[in-house]
Amino acid sequence: MSGLHIPIGTPDGSRTEHAENLLAPNPSAMTLDGTNTWVIGGDEVVVIDPGPEDESHLRRVRDHLGERRVTEILLTHGHFDHSGGARRFAEMVGAPVRALDPRHRLGEEGLADGDVVSVAGLEIHVYGTPGHSFDSLCFWLPQDRAMLTGDTVLGRGTTIIARDGGLADYLRSLDRLRAAAEGLEARALLPGHGPVLPDPIAALDGYIAHRRQRLDQIRAARAPGARTPREIVKIVYADVDRSLWAAAEMSVVAQLDYLDRL
Repeated sequence: MSGLHIPIGTPDGSRTEHAENLLAPNPSAMTLDGTNTWVIGGDEVVVIDPGPEDESHLRRVRDHLGERRVTEILLTHGHFDHSGGARRFAEMVGAPVRALDPRHRLGEEGLADGDVVSVAGLEIHVYGTPGHSFDSLCFWLPQDRAMLTGDTVLGRGTTIIARDGGLADYLRSLDRLRAAAEGLEARALLPGHGPVLPDPIAALDGYIAHRRQRLDQIRAARAPGARTPREIVKIVYADVDRSLWAAAEMSVVAQLDYLDRL
């Protein structure tokens, strides 16, 4: 890999040798700067996560590609901020949409752990990483030694465990990514939101430690009598902006479910 290009102040335009990010204009507390749409390839490309159903963004991606042909559209998972624009973008460029969840596919082929997608002499290896959602996938780009992580690992902060995910799966997925990052000598994580992470081991170690710390904090909050997710959020997430408490509550529900199954 010839190196990372990480723009100052925004992940838009971040790139490795064969991957480039075009940022969707949907910033929020949940999506950070917006959804990262990754373009992989050369004369032919694969587009990962077209983003929400935003015509201006989809046209920008199409126009940016110029004469390059989109062979396939891949989804890291089916949440709307990643997949909402997939059908419209597929119409624009005449390419199929591949996803783990059949509901989000356009065409005959899905995606599953162990699959390898080829484009312009490059390989994209599919890793099943459930947890944030049941259908979460990550994509390893060996030529750049980079892992595209969707919402499994964000470029800033930590991800939530959505209602269609699960913490036990998520912890296993983080452990798997940590082992892969070490074994494959990964040089970058390319997230679905936020900036590129140029130190994969440190980022994944931080994620794993954070999850274990939160579980310890929830155990401590329950000891004196906190029981409901909202009661626990008020204690454990007291330093988090209240606008994020609803999302925190989702993660607490997942953590309580995990603890109750131990």
